[in-house]
Amino acid sequence: MKKLAVAAVFVLMCAGLAFAQTQTPPPAATKTDVAQTLKQLEHDWIDAAKAGDADKLATILADDWRSIEPDGSRETKQGVVAELKSGALKIDSYEFGPMDVKVLGKVAVVQGSDTEKSTTKGKDTSGKYVWTDVFVNRDGKWQAVRSQVAMAK
Repeated sequence: MKKLAVAAVFVLMCAGLAFAQTQTPPPAATKTDVAQTLKQLEHDWIDAAKAGDADKLATILADDWRSIEPDGSRETKQGVVAELKSGALKIDSYEFGPMDVKVLGKVAVVQGSDTEKSTTKGKDTSGKYVWTDVFVNRDGKWQAVRSQVAMAK
């Protein structure tokens, strides 16, 4: 009886291994898929800023996100979220220019441009800008970790 039970367990284990080997893993996201995801995140970022949705913005920016602004000042996630919550940051209109995405495994760089009508702390910050955002995929989720913005000529 013991031999029959051991044989049955062995047969089940072999069948399980054979089944596992015939299963194909889900396809990995292509660079095109990742590029589309990141372009959508850029749109979500601006939509959150326009709507004053600090919680949504906080999910897009990593806790260690930093930015260099056109005037050379530095911004943190905590600072920009606080500005959005307080109403100090307002975006009235925003139009994206072309975006270029370079995917390097779990890191990606998005470069783009925009024309916006905006104010920060009561100061008119409207204009044409060029920018670079660096995203990292952490635990299956893309988040911005670095940004740099400059005035466009």
